[in-house]
Amino acid sequence: MICLRHVSHNFGGHWALKNISLDLGKREFLFLVGPSGAGKTTLLRILHGAIALQRGQATVCGFDLRALKPRTIPLLRRQVSVVFQDFKILPRRTAFANVALALEVQGMSRPLLERRVRAVLRSLDLEPKAHIPCAELSGGEQQRVAVARAVVVGPQLLLADEPTGNLDRELAMRLMSIFLQFHAHGSTIILATHNQELLSCLPEAKILHLENGAIVWSNWPLGE
Repeated sequence: MICLRHVSHNFGGHWALKNISLDLGKREFLFLVGPSGAGKTTLLRILHGAIALQRGQATVCGFDLRALKPRTIPLLRRQVSVVFQDFKILPRRTAFANVALALEVQGMSRPLLERRVRAVLRSLDLEPKAHIPCAELSGGEQQRVAVARAVVVGPQLLLADEPTGNLDRELAMRLMSIFLQFHAHGSTIILATHNQELLSCLPEAKILHLENGAIVWSNWPLGE
């Protein structure tokens, strides 16, 4: 699923990632932990094709990131979805429209699109809110819309960048249970978090601790 070898990245002389190597297989769950500025977001952005690979080798869902072209990024993102901490939803559009957008860009037929969107909204207890503008939804509901939009395409890999960072404990744990449901159905998930309590929700998960762009600890053998 993911193979990284000696991946490094810098921004204007600042090394955001330093010599990252790891392997992650299908149906695995990885907690990415570390303080702010540790490199967690940079690593997720590389895996999603949002920033180009500078140094090292990386293969994600069968895509060689060294050879990634602009025209192939949409193909990568059919396999790799992201849930952002700040949601990045369209506030004037309804919950249904926000989720449907991910399928519209793929050219999916309307009947199939509607069935898929309603099924995902139902699984996240959002069906009653389907036709309400997202600006009128609560923060927890908006975050679930963001999750719905990420998973509706059926990605092999789901990346979540501090998805519970703006939520209270109850909502954070509820959202975590949703990620665990999708993981149980076969999704590989990488979840970046500061919330140590989340780690107890899945004791068998892999954990990677970053500091200053480098791996300082992991609970499994990494790639060489």
